[in-house]
Amino acid sequence: MISCSDIFKINKQGFVKDIKLVKSPNFDNRPNETEITLLVIHNISLPPGIYGGKFIENFFTNSLDPTIDPFFYKIKDIKVSAHFVIERTGSLIQYVSAVKRAWHAGESFWNGRSDCNDYSIGIELEGSDNIEYTDIQYAKLNALIECLTEAYPIKDVVGHSDIAPKRKTDPGPSFRWDKIKLFKKT
Repeated sequence: MISCSDIFKINKQGFVKDIKLVKSPNFDNRPNETEITLLVIHNISLPPGIYGGKFIENFFTNSLDPTIDPFFYKIKDIKVSAHFVIERTGSLIQYVSAVKRAWHAGESFWNGRSDCNDYSIGIELEGSDNIEYTDIQYAKLNALIECLTEAYPIKDVVGHSDIAPKRKTDPGPSFRWDKIKLFKKT
């Protein structure tokens, strides 16, 4: 089993050491004195259902070429990011410092609070609602959750569909909440 201390160390600037860092411009500052209390799990594949390649990176860095796939025309002007992406191979990429506000949740609500981007960290799993995630993705996700909960006062781990149920379905029915060792969803 992979543990936090085996692979991840988070510095005070909110960056995980020794993983791939691709800086997204799609972030800003959190409101003053906002505690990070929520982790939001998403899924992403670009184009939908296709894995691998640099399209997620291009999307989060505003460099996606819309001529490559018709779907890219629909999303070419959207400015989004997540703090982390876990690829199907288990590779972990960071796009935004954990202490900054990534633009991942959109219009959202959790436990009586709106604007989840203000107080959450977004983790994207390369995948889709109806395709099983890989065991290495769960292992890396659990290790990352352990590290983030050690560094920040995380109270809940939820899916995008939990905070935006009218708009989002991810991480979808293929996501196995029972494989998350911390914060099992009830």
